[in-house]
Amino acid sequence: MDTPADQDIDAALVAACFEQVAARGWLRLSIAEAARAAGIALVVARRRMPDRCALLLRFGALADARALQGAAPEGPARDRLFDLVMRRIDFLQAHRAGVVALLRAVPFDPPAALLLTAASLRSMAWLLEGAGIAAAGPQGGLRAAGMLAVWGWTVRAWQRDTSEDLAATMAALDAALTRAERAAGWLAPRPRVESPADSSTADSPHAGAADVPITPRE
Repeated sequence: MDTPADQDIDAALVAACFEQVAARGWLRLSIAEAARAAGIALVVARRRMPDRCALLLRFGALADARALQGAAPEGPARDRLFDLVMRRIDFLQAHRAGVVALLRAVPFDPPAALLLTAASLRSMAWLLEGAGIAAAGPQGGLRAAGMLAVWGWTVRAWQRDTSEDLAATMAALDAALTRAERAAGWLAPRPRVESPADSSTADSPHAGAADVPITPRE
């Protein structure tokens, strides 16, 4: 288990690495040089982030932690999901120049691209769970895949958004969530399962409504 000191080291090394990515580009990143710049012993840097793939995974984990910590414990699932995504975007914003350089270079680094896609899919599952939306099982996998599309659309808008309040990014996220809802019924309440005592309500216009790809936990 990581100690607070380990977490501080990781945060400092991630920051130094992404500063170097911003200056040199992703493909010319030297984690050893970034460690020296951050005043981190090479033996420690080697243990915490031995290569660029480990750096990507740790960056994603830190972004998830930023999103999940302090998230709203209640409220509509859609609003909670919006808040979680924007919290994760805020973490990217703190390393903006390096992240933008990374995203531009990833198409030329297939292993990193595959890793980033898989890690992002896992992150989307955690964001769904953080919003109280089940992300386990086959349906959960579909929800995570749909959320990955929402995330990708939002990140593309963020790359072009140079405003301080990220208004365009928030608008893109809102639009992406709306499209997802319309296309697949995302975030609609799960239909209540009737007990035998409720059989008299079976003729209700809401009875027997189909389940939806993304449903809040009960």
